[in-house]
Amino acid sequence: MISAIAKPSASVPVLLARDLVVMHGANMDDELSFADELMLDDTYWLTDTAVLTRIALETDDDGTVTVGPDTAVGQPGAIIHLDSCLTFMSPEGETSELLVMVEVDPLGNVSAVYGLPLAPLRPKTDYALVGIDREGARRKFAEVACVSFTRGTRITLASGQQRVIEELEVGDRILTRDDGVQQIRWIGHSTVRAVGEFAPIMIRAGTLNNEDDLVVSPDHRLFIYQRQDALGAGRKELLVRARHLVNGDTIVQQDGGFVEYYQLLFDSHQIIYAEGIAAETLLVDTRTRAALPPELDAKLAAALPGHERKNLVDIEVSKALLDRPDAIRLLRGASEL
Repeated sequence: MISAIAKPSASVPVLLARDLVVMHGANMDDELSFADELMLDDTYWLTDTAVLTRIALETDDDGTVTVGPDTAVGQPGAIIHLDSCLTFMSPEGETSELLVMVEVDPLGNVSAVYGLPLAPLRPKTDYALVGIDREGARRKFAEVACVSFTRGTRITLASGQQRVIEELEVGDRILTRDDGVQQIRWIGHSTVRAVGEFAPIMIRAGTLNNEDDLVVSPDHRLFIYQRQDALGAGRKELLVRARHLVNGDTIVQQDGGFVEYYQLLFDSHQIIYAEGIAAETLLVDTRTRAALPPELDAKLAAALPGHERKNLVDIEVSKALLDRPDAIRLLRGASEL
């Protein structure tokens, strides 16, 4: 198995079980539950009082998921089971997926059930349960965590030239910030609905000194070197998540339609250059590992020691520090030549 770092963390928006109720079917009037209690063809409604709440999650070395600190819901330290991935169909024939996560107490009893919607659900709309996937929940959870570039993103090669990501191949030599020239080990590619947790973030040209628009997955982290600590982070090197920079103007979330995502994997977690600015590549850890093809896990096990040693977590900036109207201006100005 691929070596992994400890305690990858995430904060994801979830619905409470009571927010999704069976309106018609075998389980009429029941709220959302785990797979063993669900029945296909039951029709659910999202209540008009439902509100997405963020739950903090951590993943241990053995893959166990627990509730993390600073969570808005759940008991910190409690075990979370990734139970199933449900598929709902609206009256218009549109499908939406939802991950069912079950929190258990120290005795193993169910204490709470949460639903992580992978696409928005509308209140008071008939959603028929048409699929219950007990095997794919962990993979879907991993896919949400994978940092991805989008089709058309220009990546800087070892030669200094730029090439759009869809034309890159395994073995291509890429310029990295910390380790010089490195070869691509694997390229992932998927097309998903650009909604919910999969809706990409667009950073307009020039916003962070990028040469052109840069479009990345929501949790993609960008590297910024401040010549002065304008943000008050206590250090000059920063990693910032794209979703924490959204301001509705120069950085926006593009919701709707479909998006092509590409993941670049190297022997170690790297910072490369996309549209002229520094951004991270895929980090293999106990959460994202499930998104890799099974045959890749064994093939590259000995080739990826750098994912354990170097994950740059110590320089990531919290959302609270970026929650100020002048954050983008300060980051751009502090990083200019």
